[in-house]
Amino acid sequence: MKNLISILTLVLFTSALFSQEESAKDTLNTGEINVVKPYTPKISDAFKIKENPSLDNQKIPKDSVSYTINSVPVASTFTPAKGKAQGIAKEKMDRIYENYISAGFGNNTTPYLEAHLHSSSTRNNDFGAFIRHLSSKANVKDALLDNNFSDTSIDFYYKQFDRDYNWEINAGLKHQIYNWYGLPKSVTHSESFINSIDPKQKYFNIFAGGKLNFEDGIFKGGKVELNQISDNYNSNEIHLLVQPKVELPISSELINTTATIEFLSGKFNQNYIDINNINHNFLKLGISPNFKVLRDDLTVNLGANIYYNFDFENSVNKFFAYPNVTASYKVSDETLIAYAGVTGDLKMNSFREFAEENPFISPTLMVQQTDNQYNGFVGAKGQFSSDVSYNFKANFSNEKNKPLFVNNNSKTDGNTAVTNGYEAGNSFNVIYDNVKALTITGELNIDVSKDFKFGGTVEFNNYSTTTQDEAWNLPTVQSALYADYHNNSWFAGANLYFVGKRYDFVTPFAGIGEKVELDSYVDLNLNGGYVFTDRLTAFAKANNVLSTNYERFRNFDAQGIQVLLGITYKFDF
Repeated sequence: MKNLISILTLVLFTSALFSQEESAKDTLNTGEINVVKPYTPKISDAFKIKENPSLDNQKIPKDSVSYTINSVPVASTFTPAKGKAQGIAKEKMDRIYENYISAGFGNNTTPYLEAHLHSSSTRNNDFGAFIRHLSSKANVKDALLDNNFSDTSIDFYYKQFDRDYNWEINAGLKHQIYNWYGLPKSVTHSESFINSIDPKQKYFNIFAGGKLNFEDGIFKGGKVELNQISDNYNSNEIHLLVQPKVELPISSELINTTATIEFLSGKFNQNYIDINNINHNFLKLGISPNFKVLRDDLTVNLGANIYYNFDFENSVNKFFAYPNVTASYKVSDETLIAYAGVTGDLKMNSFREFAEENPFISPTLMVQQTDNQYNGFVGAKGQFSSDVSYNFKANFSNEKNKPLFVNNNSKTDGNTAVTNGYEAGNSFNVIYDNVKALTITGELNIDVSKDFKFGGTVEFNNYSTTTQDEAWNLPTVQSALYADYHNNSWFAGANLYFVGKRYDFVTPFAGIGEKVELDSYVDLNLNGGYVFTDRLTAFAKANNVLSTNYERFRNFDAQGIQVLLGITYKFDF
């Protein structure tokens, strides 16, 4: 080792002398230096240090080391406390059950039942049923005829979920009973007449359908709906709707196209004037392409609705085309979103839809289609704050053959018996007119807290008709207010409805028809309940709390206050 140190010292000393000698000979040259070729280093030029350098194999003797440990006791009074795991506070989560049954009973002999029952055989399917029944032996003030009603429905469904697609099918039936109890109040009806008339009407609806959705591919799926309705006056109607949907990629955008095949066929045994039957048969074939453009805060949909329509009863075939253009612009995040558009459509009216809107129609209707030529709208929606949202909208529409409900003329003076229970001025017909409408609506929702919220909507309408004096039975003002509160133990809510004045056209027996005004009305409904457990809840409902016998339609007064008490039970199979 000593020899190695001596050799390294000699080498370093010799190098230092050589360097000094060279420095003495150097002189500063201020001339130009021409670089012919820049130096390009190569890997081979680098000096590589050996990873395992060889050392002198001379052995170095080990020095012996001796040591001793002196143990000195140290007194300690520190006692460590036992460790405790810190718990994480968790809010108790309510268990969600897959099934429920609600049952109740109210005044006017009003039983109520509602149930949702479902299960699955695998993780990828779901099947079940919805059941609902509500009936009442109504006690309408001053009504001379039976005014009870019944509404029962059951709907079965099956859903299948797969990786690339999902589908569902459903089928069911609906049975309803109503009475034409709205006899004209200006006529005195004899007891013999009252005993001779049967005001009962029954609707029986069978329906089936299905949906199919694909995640990938051009064909995105579609839906099929089939409805059949009949009544106890041998009226019958079948309505079929088929709508497949395809999606075509165009550059970075997509064109969504929906095709429409809609068929409607129905008949009524007679019209209101004589015993001649009434038939309606339509076939609508259409296509609705839509091109959606997304640009930052701007969303634009460019589309159209194109149809070729067959009216088989009148041997009329016609082509229809409507715009379907909408746009929205996010002016300020979620605070203000402006939107506008122009749309149009050919609406297939049906006996079933008329009966759902007004169950007191007579089975003597002339069913036609509505040509909604355009519906232009502009509006703004958003949030004033995180707890307050709004939506304001104004639209102007033009509809040809818009359906309007109007009171049927009476065929009795109050003593003469009628052939059918709807011929005493106690039913409604459907007439059509070209109607232009200006509608302004506003909506406001406020979340005061996670437990309490309230809000409302208001709508103003201004109608312009072509042949009729008024847009019969359409209100000029409508509004609705609501409030809901709930906590872990109980809940309560209220709904207040206001409907402004409407007009109807009434023709008495052997008289001249005249326009009559229906008063505006207010309907206040309350509800609440108490949660005993996550399975059992008691509830109460009170409708028409103000007990006003308002007229929803001419001569058809509403029931007074209606109170319903019941329980809801949740469970799993």
